[in-house]
Amino acid sequence: MTTDAVPVRRAETPWWWADAAGIAAAASLLVVAVLWIGGGGASELIGGGWTAVTAAARLFGLLASDLMLLQVLLLARIPAVERAFGQDRLARWHRWVGFTSFNLMVLHVVLVVPGYADGRANPFAELWDLVTGYPGMLLAAAGTAALVMVTVTSLRAARRRLRYESWHLLHLYAYLGVGLALPHQLWTGADFIGSAAARAYWWTLYAAAAGAVLLYRVGIPLWRSRRHALRVGEVRPEGPGLTSVYLHGEQLDRLPVRAGQFFLWRFLDGPGWSRAHPYSLSGPPRSGLLRITVKDLGDGSARVAALRPGTRVLIEGPYGRLAGGASLPGLVPGIAGHQVYICGPDDWTETVVHAARSAGVPADRLHTERFAW
Repeated sequence: MTTDAVPVRRAETPWWWADAAGIAAAASLLVVAVLWIGGGGASELIGGGWTAVTAAARLFGLLASDLMLLQVLLLARIPAVERAFGQDRLARWHRWVGFTSFNLMVLHVVLVVPGYADGRANPFAELWDLVTGYPGMLLAAAGTAALVMVTVTSLRAARRRLRYESWHLLHLYAYLGVGLALPHQLWTGADFIGSAAARAYWWTLYAAAAGAVLLYRVGIPLWRSRRHALRVGEVRPEGPGLTSVYLHGEQLDRLPVRAGQFFLWRFLDGPGWSRAHPYSLSGPPRSGLLRITVKDLGDGSARVAALRPGTRVLIEGPYGRLAGGASLPGLVPGIAGHQVYICGPDDWTETVVHAARSAGVPADRLHTERFAW
């Protein structure tokens, strides 16, 4: 089966974009602190007493909220962000930011209850009064419970005991948790009620995070799936537990993808279709044709071998920033002293081989396997 390769449409990200995005993220935390100070938080903290405890609790809650929204943006699949940082780095930051935000949220809850109780009331009675007597607090309690569940199941020990599909489904509750936990600040928080600037900042941040998720995780994947109308064309066994799937579609020359990048795939073949699975393209895109090659490693990947021609496919992506050969010495310091194994599309493999040779890797230490149709 041979078809012509199609030119890749790829938008380039300016070199300075990564630095600008990092500065913007840090600036958001600074803005939160400035708004807290402007709302009297610093003077209350200096004044001491239970009022200071409440002021500290407010600051921790605000920082936790900002980091929650930043965490959402990190994995909102914003194309420019993906190209600037790469999904592997974004995933690490997402995890670190998530745990930091959770810890700050716990501090917020632990301090706000005795702060509001002013050291006199029973803290459990005060917690009950806060949850049942303030607007949005019941939602915040439910959101906090969802975030606790997501955080606990994200611990490495817990993740090892869960199937990927189960963990991914539970992880989606983070969106629900964020959506329920944050609004109470706008309705009852002292830092919002008395400050138009604070309300404008936080509503803008909420809208940006929600808009990014709806656009890049829902809207564009649905539009792209409809536009390219992918269907399974052929399922071909390649070896024990290894299957290639050839997919036909429309206007694939308009699909901004390169070999080695991956999509999240949903095959509409029956129950379980809603669970997406990440598979990379195993060959360069061709006119009207894509190919993935899947190893049977679990329930989702085992189903691939049973796909029938004509099965409709939903896609989300493409994702993945393939590192260029010029950056190879920076990625692997001292590479000249290692055995180097390279597997990928022809052009990319040639680039990496050239970079490795330029970095001093002897030819007998280079081992390549090329994707080919």
